[in-house]
This record gives sequence, structure tokens and C-alpha cells, in this order.
Amino acid sequence: MASRFGNGVVKYFKDNIGIIIALLAMCIFLVIFPTTRTTFLTPNNMFNILRQNASNLFLATGMTMVIILGGIELSVGSVIALSGCVAAGCVVNLGLPEAVGFLAAILVGAIVGMFNGLVICKTDIPPFIVTLASMNIAKGIALVYTQGAPIRCMTDAFKFPGAGYVGPVPTPVILMLIVFVIAALMINRTQLGRHIYAVGGNAQAAKFSGINVSKVKFIVYTYTGIMAGIAGVVVASRLYSGQPTAGDGAEMDAIAAVVVGGTSMSGGSGRIGGTLIGVLIIGVLNNGLNLMGVDSNWQYIVKGLVILLAVYVDFIRNKKAGR
Repeated sequence: MASRFGNGVVKYFKDNIGIIIALLAMCIFLVIFPTTRTTFLTPNNMFNILRQNASNLFLATGMTMVIILGGIELSVGSVIALSGCVAAGCVVNLGLPEAVGFLAAILVGAIVGMFNGLVICKTDIPPFIVTLASMNIAKGIALVYTQGAPIRCMTDAFKFPGAGYVGPVPTPVILMLIVFVIAALMINRTQLGRHIYAVGGNAQAAKFSGINVSKVKFIVYTYTGIMAGIAGVVVASRLYSGQPTAGDGAEMDAIAAVVVGGTSMSGGSGRIGGTLIGVLIIGVLNNGLNLMGVDSNWQYIVKGLVILLAVYVDFIRNKKAGR
């Protein structure tokens, strides 16, 4: 058992050696850079990076599966806003227990995911168009429901998922680890995971081999919606409110983490372990730029260049592989 675990760790590092080196290089730079030398490598800042990027990992696990399928999901950022507003609204406006509000928020995410999956499976509309439409629909519903104003909720139970602690460890970090383990088991150890790779590699061949392609797509988009619902709960909890503008651009950070983590935009290949490192790279990049005092407008430019570089590397890799 121990040798199998050790072999798995070695394989993980071999498979992701390039992005692990990139992450370490970023960390070393921030450790020696004058303005971040004393603030970056501290326990408090490390937990801050993990806490702030937990929601991105939730989105990125689902986005990894979607992109392996050869699809895309643009509505997750709006689902964060809508589900967070529903969670806060259930507690503040309806007087329901916080647990019920959280479950309602996750259900909202699942419904949006099922809607996306159903339309994609039953029509020939490209996933880009379907999820672009649902992104605007979800955002519009959030704005109508809240009338454009945050729904504040300051109860201890509401704040626990996003701002609470279990001992010295922030709750979002624990949730992050649980979600990562579940996603890794799903994609690496289950029949569904094998089917996701098969459909992404060649949907027609997968169909001829007896795989229910529509069912696989429906499950993956539903799962991604659930992850967005959970992210919405954590973000609303951390902000002490459901905000209709929360999650703006979150889909871009998730896609960036997935692509940086080595998942091919052409579908059929990718690793959930690489996605975890991609999330950490995006998180360290954001944190480092903030500690260095870089203007937020310039941060968008830097992240855009990182995404472009990652996609170019993916293009070169696919070209060499003859794909």
C-alpha cells in the first residue's frame, strides 16, 4: 500500500514537473523580491492564498471535466452570484435556517448545470453559446432578485463556510481538499472518468463503443453547476452577503487554472492534479501582484498574457503530438 502511494506521488510529480517548477520559481521570486520578502512566505499569507482560491478550485474541477469533453462553461461566475444571493435571501428574507439556504444555493447551481447539459445534449447549439446565454440569464435573475443591492447576513452559521475555522485551518481550505479528492477519484477511478476522456477524444467513436455520450455530458455540466453553487455559498459567506456582482470574471480564472494546469483546450486530455497546481499558480500570481502593489488594471493584462502563453504551449504540444 505504501509503495503504491509512493509510486503515485512520483508519477504525479513527473506528470506535472513543468508547472511545479513554474510555481516554485514564482514563489522563490516573491521570497527574494524586496517588497514581498517579509510578507509572502508567512503562514497567514499561505492560508489567505488557499482561502481566497478555494472557490476557484471548485469551479476548476468542473471546468477540467468540461474542457476534457471538448466543451466550455461560461456561466459559473454568474451562478456564484445567483446561488450566493439565494443562500442569503433564504436566511434574511424567508427566515430559513442557514443549512437550508446553503442547500437551496447548491440546488440553484445544479439546476443551471442541468439546463446547460440538457440544451447541449438535445440541440446542436455549441456549448459556448449555451453557457454564454445562461451566464446572462443567471446574472439577470440575480440582479432582479436582489434589485441590484447586496443581501447582508451576519450570523455566525452563515459566515462559517467562507470565513470560519476548524482549529487553525480555515473552513474553505478543508472544503477545497475534500472537493479535490472527490474530483480526483471521479476522473481517475470511476467509469464516468474513463467515459469523459473517451468522449473528449472522439465522441463518435465513444458512441459506437456503447458510451451514452449525452448522459456523460449531462452529468459533467450538472456537476460543474453544483461546484459553482458551492463556490457561491463560500463566496457569499466570506463576504457576509449575497452580492449580485460576485463572481464576475470567475469563469476566466477557472479556465486559466485548467489550461495552465495542462488540460488541452482541444479535449481528450487533462489532469485534475495539474488543475490544482494551476489554481495555486493563479492564486500565487494574484497574491504576489497585490503584495507588490501592482495596479488591478495591470493584473488583468498579466493574467491574460499567462493564459495566452499556456494556450500557446498547449498548441505546440498538440502539434508535436500530431493532434
